[in-house]
Amino acid sequence: MSGAAVRPENPLVVQSDRTALLEVASPLYKDARDEIALFAELEKSPEHLHTYRITPLSVWNAAAAGLTAGRVIASLERFSKYEVPQIVATEVRDLMSRYGKVRLERDGGDGGELRLVCDDPHVLAEAARSPLVSKFLAGRRGESALAVDAGARGAVKQALLKLGYPALDLAGYVDGAPLTIALKLGAALPDGRPFRLRAYQLEAIENFHAGGSIHGGSGVVALPCGAGKTIVGIGVMAKVGARTLVLTTNVTALRQWRRELIEKTSLSEDDVGEYSGERKDVRPVTIATYQILTHRKAATDEFSHFGLFFRNDWGLIVYDEVHLLPAPVFRVTAEIQARRRLGLTATLVREDGKEEDVFALIGPKRHDVPWKVLENQGWIAPARCVEVRLPLAPHRRMEHALAAPRDKFRIAAENEDKVPLVTGLVARHERDLVLVIGQYLSQLRFLARVLDVPLLTGATSNDDRARLYDAFRRGEIRCLVVSKVANFAVDLPEANVAIQVSGTFGSRQEEAQRLGRILRPKKDGGIATFYTLVTRDSREQDFASKRQLFLAEQGYTYEIRDAAEFAAGPGGTNGSRGAAGSGSAAADGERAP
Repeated sequence: MSGAAVRPENPLVVQSDRTALLEVASPLYKDARDEIALFAELEKSPEHLHTYRITPLSVWNAAAAGLTAGRVIASLERFSKYEVPQIVATEVRDLMSRYGKVRLERDGGDGGELRLVCDDPHVLAEAARSPLVSKFLAGRRGESALAVDAGARGAVKQALLKLGYPALDLAGYVDGAPLTIALKLGAALPDGRPFRLRAYQLEAIENFHAGGSIHGGSGVVALPCGAGKTIVGIGVMAKVGARTLVLTTNVTALRQWRRELIEKTSLSEDDVGEYSGERKDVRPVTIATYQILTHRKAATDEFSHFGLFFRNDWGLIVYDEVHLLPAPVFRVTAEIQARRRLGLTATLVREDGKEEDVFALIGPKRHDVPWKVLENQGWIAPARCVEVRLPLAPHRRMEHALAAPRDKFRIAAENEDKVPLVTGLVARHERDLVLVIGQYLSQLRFLARVLDVPLLTGATSNDDRARLYDAFRRGEIRCLVVSKVANFAVDLPEANVAIQVSGTFGSRQEEAQRLGRILRPKKDGGIATFYTLVTRDSREQDFASKRQLFLAEQGYTYEIRDAAEFAAGPGGTNGSRGAAGSGSAAADGERAP
């Protein structure tokens, strides 16, 4: 790399280890950020300099979305202060060329032998010799193909990805039992608006379906919470026109899917079945929870409900909140690669590092819209993110200093001085609809008593959840205290303030999901306010910076404020209707949401 700055006004420094440093203060920051996010991952986001890394998976997702190596390199050159290191350009070209270099195809079309095909004999030989891949092979077929065991389509894709050659799966799909699903376009919704598909939803549906060709039919659509991922799923179902299995995170999400399907399509109540801990109805469209599918009586027992994947001749399987996919569902998904598969998520980030398994078994990212783009178009509410820092209570400082790392986090997260801060913020937003969200049940129970508001946890019955959510939507209850059970698929359109008192360590996806609870556009056009309460100079503060990474990548900035600025009492803060100017979650016995 040249030692002299060739374009000092540019905001980017590209380094030979495939990291890129982006200056936040630059006038070109936003343009550069939106471009880099297409093919790189944000690793650090302090106030002045953000660090991105170009990874194999980020490049392969970009390649699957149609980006070329030339486009990636041109983007780096456009925003870089210095000459882009030659090694970076070379590695980008190499990584891009690896996507689709090996292909899975059927010899003779549908029903033919599954084959691994590659025009490069050296790559084919490398795959044949690899212990990761060879156990799934059934012999050579000419100069450019290897036979693959019939049931190993998913497993061989996982192995090839680990080898560094993501396969282009052109082996096709079974059609599944046909099912006509017509969208009720133009029909009046409960709020009086006609039902329409938005432009980005239509584009997402088309990108996934790809005209019904073997180039589509599997992959992930990433859209912000509140942007209508369920509508994209319904649109894909109508396109595919086959019996469908929908997998969701909990019964609340299941029943929201069911309501949306009956309200917005030609499907009747008899067409849509619930498969949960409460009911086991298998219908042409069946909606199940991950929990019931992964239930077994003992750790050594078989998963008793996995048979659902192989019943009813599904033509499509929809994985809602695909970034949460449990390991057992990954395993069965590897066996059903002949079914079309749609993953829906706000973020592909997985804290267990299993993003590669989503890529291999569900498919590459087919559509992704930056959150700020949809905010600018009015499809999600603008949001103000505020990190409020407070000191640790004096009598807890020595306990925190001497505690084990995991205990340090919980001590800081449950800082009792957060209680008056929460009550003050709730009072400021007395005219708003407020969610107080946390991780630890003892903390949440105490806050619910102090605020004299209902508490929702994993132990709350589904009927009680529905009743409380409905009362909140109507404005009869203006504040709810909720555990992580409310992280996903809770439709509370007018909620406009969230106060996060504690979270799951450094979980980026949880931060995104919690902000998403308040991002649905408001009838009055108001903005959402997301407070995160963080104990200063603690393990919690360290994790907070990691939690915020994904949102920083989407263009959100966190104001850092001192707790002293938020003394108790009404008065409003910028950006909401109340404004003056306008351990672990399993601790204390919480079950999985």
